[in-house]
Amino acid sequence: MPQLKIDLHVHTHYSGDAKTTLEQVVKYAQRKGLDGVAVTDHDTVLGARRLAKQKGFLVIPGIEVSSLQGHILGLNITEPIQPKLDLPRTVEKIRRLGGIAVIAHPSVVVKTGLGTSITSASHIDAVEVINASAFPFFLSTYLGRRLAHRLALPQTAGTDAHYPEEIGNAYTIIDADSNLDDVVEAVRQGKTKPLGKPISWVRRLERGSEGVQKGLRGL
Repeated sequence: MPQLKIDLHVHTHYSGDAKTTLEQVVKYAQRKGLDGVAVTDHDTVLGARRLAKQKGFLVIPGIEVSSLQGHILGLNITEPIQPKLDLPRTVEKIRRLGGIAVIAHPSVVVKTGLGTSITSASHIDAVEVINASAFPFFLSTYLGRRLAHRLALPQTAGTDAHYPEEIGNAYTIIDADSNLDDVVEAVRQGKTKPLGKPISWVRRLERGSEGVQKGLRGL
């Protein structure tokens, strides 16, 4: 069985707070030696749908849904999901559309993680235990792994990239053939190995600087 290297959490400019164009997603992913990416923009599937149509590189269409309890990644999703629903309804909608629901950065409060509010009754499919944008990175990773073990759920990793240079800092090794159905089913079955490192301080400072500038423009 081949092993694929896939960043399962990538944003494009369709997210509003990200700078990466659709063309840059593929360019930088290939430069980092990735076999694929999941495009998971905030509460929209427009970019994911457009990029998934291209040939020659595996793109998993997805979404990062802002539920009332925190952010959920929906992988293999091509239809929008209403934000601000409670967790069970959000997960139900993801599954009804044929996707899998992954807890995003569960232990990072500033990024609206779900943390200890998750139980086995939440029917989540996997936990993002490594998020390269999370801070503090190592504590977040430790707590994410502990949550995944407590719930006996598959573990994933993604960069949460908002700039093209960040893509591939974290990724999931997936035992699957290089097609969408096999990859999604392999994640569901836990045939995954999360790996990665935090994004650089330079990138964090640039993100923070742009956030301040955006706030000042809104005054």
